Amino acid sequence: MTTTDEARANDVRQRAERVANAGDAVARALGYPTGFLAERFAFMDDAHEWRRLFAEVLGTFFLVFVAAGATMVDARFGGNVVSPATQVTVPGLMVAAIILSMGSVSGAHLNPVVTLAFALRSDFPWRRVPLYLVAQAVGAAAAAGALVALVGEQGTAGLTLPGEGVSALRAMWWEVVLTFGLVTVILGTASGAQNVGPLGAGGVGGYIALAGLIGWPMSGVSMNPARSLGPALVFWEWRDWWVYLVGPLGGALLAVGAAWVLRGPGGGFYGRKAAQGGLGWLWHPGPVTYRIPDAPDDPPPPRGGAR
Repeated sequence: MTTTDEARANDVRQRAERVANAGDAVARALGYPTGFLAERFAFMDDAHEWRRLFAEVLGTFFLVFVAAGATMVDARFGGNVVSPATQVTVPGLMVAAIILSMGSVSGAHLNPVVTLAFALRSDFPWRRVPLYLVAQAVGAAAAAGALVALVGEQGTAGLTLPGEGVSALRAMWWEVVLTFGLVTVILGTASGAQNVGPLGAGGVGGYIALAGLIGWPMSGVSMNPARSLGPALVFWEWRDWWVYLVGPLGGALLAVGAAWVLRGPGGGFYGRKAAQGGLGWLWHPGPVTYRIPDAPDDPPPPRGGAR
């Protein structure tokens, strides 16, 4: 890290601390103990990294389980059981559910190119990128393995492949364009600029469903190397695998450039919190040792805390 980068990181950290301190003053006025907000929004604290990694494994597992599972179940029963529209919609619904349920823990990346995009925007530390990528790969491979055990191998079902008569190069460009849109939506709703809050889950999930409805016949609409390469590893089928690595990476890089044009450099408080996870409002690792006030006019807890 250069001196300029270090100075910028320190400036961001100081601004975040000022925001947290201001919020803590408000919390104390409402009767919450000192440090209440800092404990729950310590998204730059590595102490709970294992929770974030587990969330990435679990979230990616569920995403790949429904994305690949829809096609595998359809193939298992001879086709025309799970409609194409359903097959491309369920991943979007699952992503929305994961963002709402686990986004505050890990940021709900679920996708290597999303992690890289957040890092390039200075919203996610590079030192944490490798383990996030490993967690996503483990979740994807575990989902594919579980599907084989539950449904059985169903030919190429579960893999993302170019459509019939579609060249690998053309499929790659589809992946570039579709991933460009996906990562643009993710970076935008994670920036705090739109103030959409939990509705960001609907924006991301809705985009995935819409992109699937348009692009599924062309490329299978992966937009996620983990989603494609996890099943490829389990099935040991590497046909056109590079399409689903190069395409999403290219689209993510374009999205990072577009984010700079739209909002300037990243690294702000809200972008970093969204990318890194804040472990959730009212979250505490272990039993709460003081009573949380029910209303602003409740008396504050006694010093030292009380059950």
